[in-house]
Amino acid sequence: MYDIAEFILRAAQSIKPEQVNKMVEELEDFYKNHHDRKVLVMGAGRSGLVGRAFAMRLLHLGYNAYVLGETIVPAIGDKDLVIAISGSGRTKLIYTAAEAAKEAKAKLIAITSYADSPLARVADVVVEIPGRTKYSKGEDYFTRQILGITEPLAPLGTLFEDTTQIFLDGIVADLMIRLKKTEEDLRLVHANIEL
Repeated sequence: MYDIAEFILRAAQSIKPEQVNKMVEELEDFYKNHHDRKVLVMGAGRSGLVGRAFAMRLLHLGYNAYVLGETIVPAIGDKDLVIAISGSGRTKLIYTAAEAAKEAKAKLIAITSYADSPLARVADVVVEIPGRTKYSKGEDYFTRQILGITEPLAPLGTLFEDTTQIFLDGIVADLMIRLKKTEEDLRLVHANIEL
C-alpha cells in the first residue's frame, strides 16, 4: 500500500497543471453553459469502474451523467461532453466509441498515459496520468525511470487506474469549490434507495 501510495504522490507531481486546468475549466463551463446537455463517461475493465465512480460524483454535482454500456444511455450529440479513460489510449472499444462521439460533434476529454495515442489524437482535451498500463512492457520505461520505479508495483494497469481514481476525486473536490456545492448538496442527490 505504501509503495502504491508513494507512486500516486509522485505521479501527482508529474501531472501537467495546464492539462488539469483545461479539463476542470471544460467541466465548469459545461455545467454553467450546457447544463441541459449530457456527459458520457467511458472506460473498459477497471478503467471503466473508475469512470463509473466519477460519473456518479458528476451526477451528485448536478451533471446529466451517463456511463457507456448502460441501457439508459441516450444519443450523444453537439454540445455534449464525453470523457474517455484508457491507460494505453488504444483500447479498441474506447477508441472506437470516442471516434463515434467526435463524429456526433461531442467534445472529448481523454485521460491516458500516452499523449501520442490514438485516443489522445482525437481528443479536444488530454490529461496524461502516469501509470503502468497493461501494455507497458518496454513502452513505460521512461515513466518508471522518472518516477523512480524499477519493478512493477502492481499488475497490469493497476497503477494507472488507482492514480486516475485519486485524480478524478480531486477533480470532484475542485468542482465542488468552483460550482459552490456543499457535501449536503451532493447528499441530497445521492441515491436514497440502494441495493
